[in-house]
Amino acid sequence: MAVFPRTLLVRPAALACAPLARGLLTTLALTTAGSALAETTPTAPPIPVKVFVASMFEIGDNSGDRAGEFQHWYERYFANADPVAVRGAAHDLYCNDSGVCGSVLGMGKVASSSSMQAILLDPRYDFSDAYFVLSGVAGTPPSKGTIGMVSWATWLVDYDLGHRWAAEEGEPGEPVFMPRSGYEDIRVYPLNPSLVKRAMALSDDTALEDSESARQYRLRYPDEAARRAPFVATGTHMTGDTFFHGPGLSRQAQYMTELYGADDYLITEMEAAAITQVIDRLHGTERILSLRGAVNFDQGNPDETTLQHLDPAPGETAGGFAETVANIELVGSRVVDDMVDHWDQWQQGVPTSE
Repeated sequence: MAVFPRTLLVRPAALACAPLARGLLTTLALTTAGSALAETTPTAPPIPVKVFVASMFEIGDNSGDRAGEFQHWYERYFANADPVAVRGAAHDLYCNDSGVCGSVLGMGKVASSSSMQAILLDPRYDFSDAYFVLSGVAGTPPSKGTIGMVSWATWLVDYDLGHRWAAEEGEPGEPVFMPRSGYEDIRVYPLNPSLVKRAMALSDDTALEDSESARQYRLRYPDEAARRAPFVATGTHMTGDTFFHGPGLSRQAQYMTELYGADDYLITEMEAAAITQVIDRLHGTERILSLRGAVNFDQGNPDETTLQHLDPAPGETAGGFAETVANIELVGSRVVDDMVDHWDQWQQGVPTSE
C-alpha cells in the first residue's frame, strides 16, 4: 500500500477554507482592538441643560407666520439653534449656547408626556440641574380669570383620575366625582412654593398685550375678574384630556381642588400633571413651573348656552389669542432670563427674593 506524506492528507476543502479562517481571525483581532480603542476613547459629555421650555403645539412654522404656543419662545431663544431629532419625541429639540432648550411636545397627556420622557432619557443631554417651564394656552373660569391673563400654577390637579357618573344618576346638586384609591401620589402635585413665589416676583409687573376684540368680548360677562385687563396670577391648574365646558363642570373642577386641599381652580389645560409625573420619576418636582395663558372662558356668558359657547357663530369668538401667546412668553422669559443670567445662584436652588 502506498504511503502518502502527511501534508497530502489535508482535505482540499480545508485548504480552501484556510484563507477564510485567517481573514476571520484578522477581522476578530481588528474588532477586538477597535472595541478596546472605543472603550478608551472618551465620548462627548452630555450637554448640561439649565432651562427646558415645553410647548404643546405650533400652528405652522416655528417663525414667520401665525404664532402658536412655541413661536415666540423659538424666536427669542432658538432662532440660531439647530434642530435635533430625538427618538420618541413628537418634534425636534432645540438648544442654544446659553443652556436653554425647548420643544413642542404634542397635545394631551399621552403625546406630551411621552415626548418629555424621550427627551429626558436622551443621553446627549444632562437635565440633572434643569428647570422646566411647561407653557401653553388654557381656559379660565370668568369668576377668577380673564382673556389674555397669564398664570403660574401653585398646584396641578389631574381631572381624570377617579370615578364619575351622570348628574341624573346621583343626588340632585351633589358632586359627580369621587377619588379612586391608588392615585394619591399622581392625582395632585403641589409645586415648589419658593419657585412659584420667585417666578411671580420676577414677572407680576409684566406689561401684557391686549386687543380690542378681547376687551369687547369680556363685557359679555358680569364677573369683575372676567372684565379685567390681562394680569399675572397664581392658582391651581387642572389637567384633563376632556375639554370640559359649562358652569356645572367648572364647579366640579373647583370641588376637586377643595377636595385635595389645593388652591382655587384658575386654569384648565391638558398636559401639565402628566408631564410632571414623568419629570418627577427622574428628577423630582422641585424645579417645575406651569405657565398658562387664558384664551377662553370655561363657560358661556349668561346669554348663551354651553353648546353655543363651544361652537360659536362667526365673529362670536373671544379674540385675544395672538396677544395671549405673546403674553406667555413675555412673562416666562423674565424668569428664564434671570435663571440664565444668574445661573451661579439658580443652579444650587431657588434664590431668595431681594
